[in-house]
Amino acid sequence: MFTGIITDLGEVISTEQRGDLKARIKTAYDTAGIDIGASIAHDGVCLTVIALGDDWYDVEISAESIAVTNIGRNMWNVGKRLNLERALKVGDELGGHIVSGHVDGVAEIVGMRDEGDSTRFTFRAPEALAKFIASKGSVALNGTSLTVNEVDGCEFGVNIIPHTKTVTTWGTAKVGDPINLEIDTLARYVARLQDWA
Repeated sequence: MFTGIITDLGEVISTEQRGDLKARIKTAYDTAGIDIGASIAHDGVCLTVIALGDDWYDVEISAESIAVTNIGRNMWNVGKRLNLERALKVGDELGGHIVSGHVDGVAEIVGMRDEGDSTRFTFRAPEALAKFIASKGSVALNGTSLTVNEVDGCEFGVNIIPHTKTVTTWGTAKVGDPINLEIDTLARYVARLQDWA
């Protein structure tokens, strides 16, 4: 489990396709404190560490992960910056919301406009996921816990403050970018319960 609070900006330094896709990620994390088998979220995608170096680690990415995330849109080229978050430990501060690292689909940035020092982003969600997104609810976008400002059909808006733009990849985002979307876990279960009612 994760919180959607990004704690490092990683970088893809190599990829290799052999069965599954293997990627090497450069990180500022102290890799001596990362175990083989640890879970780390990469732009919201939970992946398992399979090898470690002084300032890097390797992950394998399954065909399923590639199919349902923006990785499948040739997004993980060498030099790609990634929002990273290590798994939540008991006793950690829950500053965002509960995030599983299981991406539900890919949204698209369809609008951006400055509002003061912040930027208002408008996203278009896949139609099947739009019903789970509510005004003032939470979503994880590229692994970042964000509050929804408004919803209009399949489109929804969030406001991203300067601090978030500085410590995540949101500072370089642009219209047309595909974005990993994880809907709020509570919304998923409420909808499931309504289906049974």
